[in-house]
Amino acid sequence: MASKSAQIEHLQNVKLFSGCSKRDLQHVARAGDVITMTAGTTIVDQGQMGREAFVILSGTVAVHRGGRKITTLGEGDVVGELSLLDHGPRTASAICEEECSLFVLDQRHFRKVLEDQPAIAFKLLGTLAGYIRSLDRKYFG
Repeated sequence: MASKSAQIEHLQNVKLFSGCSKRDLQHVARAGDVITMTAGTTIVDQGQMGREAFVILSGTVAVHRGGRKITTLGEGDVVGELSLLDHGPRTASAICEEECSLFVLDQRHFRKVLEDQPAIAFKLLGTLAGYIRSLDRKYFG
């Protein structure tokens, strides 16, 4: 099992947390757990309600939408991050292509971190705004 310091190092490479300090990431790391899933295991299933997100620490994950593979994710990528913000349905399925080590963070614990450390929420909002601007430029110029 990865130490909390190793988890923090992994979280530093996650785009979602790019605006967070090492101290911020210590709070996030304490709120989650590391799990291992075998090849072929479904992490999330499209259409199901989600309540947690998964940071890929090692291994690769195939993402399928509407039954079609749309991408492969690896170390530092996040699966299910929208579930940290709402209770909506999963927008895609994610399946381990090989054994994966994942940092799992559920919505309840994540919200507690944000309540205790509200500055983290503002940093995440800045990162999310950057994503939206990037998508806007991509699709609308």
